Amino acid sequence: MPDTPPPRLVATRLSRSFGGAPVVNDVSLEVAAGQVTCLLGPSGCGKSTTLRMIAGVERPESGTIRIDGRTVCGDGVLVPPEGRSVGLMFQDFALFPHLTVAQNVAFGLSGDRAAKARRVDELLDRVNLSGYGPKHPHQLSGGEQQRVALARALAPRPKVMLMDEPFSGLDNRLRDGIRDTTLEVLKEEGTAVLLVTHEPDEAMRMADEIALMRDGRIVQRGAPYNIYNAPVDKAAAAFFSDINVIRGTCRGALTDTPFGAFLTPGYPDGAEVDIIIRPQHLKIDFDRGGRGPNPTVQDGTPARGTLQRARYLGRESLVDFRMDHDGSILTASVPGVFLPKPGTALWLMIRRDRCFVFPVSR
Repeated sequence: MPDTPPPRLVATRLSRSFGGAPVVNDVSLEVAAGQVTCLLGPSGCGKSTTLRMIAGVERPESGTIRIDGRTVCGDGVLVPPEGRSVGLMFQDFALFPHLTVAQNVAFGLSGDRAAKARRVDELLDRVNLSGYGPKHPHQLSGGEQQRVALARALAPRPKVMLMDEPFSGLDNRLRDGIRDTTLEVLKEEGTAVLLVTHEPDEAMRMADEIALMRDGRIVQRGAPYNIYNAPVDKAAAAFFSDINVIRGTCRGALTDTPFGAFLTPGYPDGAEVDIIIRPQHLKIDFDRGGRGPNPTVQDGTPARGTLQRARYLGRESLVDFRMDHDGSILTASVPGVFLPKPGTALWLMIRRDRCFVFPVSR
């Protein structure tokens, strides 16, 4: 069995403060060749500062950065950005307006004119812009400019590509196609990619691994499926989607809810817990709890609520209910059009295997 290749990028215990306030605190991550890792989190959590330290435009106060096994920062070493074999892509495409497309792509290349021309032609073909070389940036659409920026960043064959919200300036109708093209080209090149985004959908769509950041730290790392389906805490669950929160008090390893008693082992008597369920896993039982007096363990006990509001969002409808049990408001997601009148009483059920239990944080 072949040995696993070492990671292309290794950042270890990076920290950075501004004005005495920590912005990045003890961040470590690894990215392999051909892998896309997304630094995901809200604005101000330290994502871009982490990226800038790896790029070499910010100096960490502590920690080390290695690219292909070579230390570029730390242990008394500080390699400038141009010596790190790192490509950069930002929301602002930063194309030179006075240069042609071909000249923009060739800007960072060295070697003879023929070799540079071959590399430019190869990259323009790979980003579906063959024949665009003589044009200037102002003659291109936003999506075309983005692909030129990608070609230019890839031209010197960087080992690591750093991308800071590169698609946020694009029209929504263009964004998915440009993202897919970019991802395909980067993987073909075998480039290690570190992408910063605050959009969970973008991270889920593009990433092999997500590193979820909060308050300057990475709070959870893993494949998109695992991050979504096994969040580390309530805030992590809420970052990826709307959530319903059912709060209760643990008694004898059980917590009372509108849907019957929940097993909450590991919590002492009197401990407050939040039981989290996403709207798509809150189901309307149109048979009025037709499972009778013996509901399944998986679905639990039906509970009645009174409809407060319904909104149609295109693919689904969001429906708010006030629960008879305790007056709490829970939201269900229903595929398609479902717009009953306010005041309608309906029965709800939940998927217990889709619930998360966390201690109440103060």
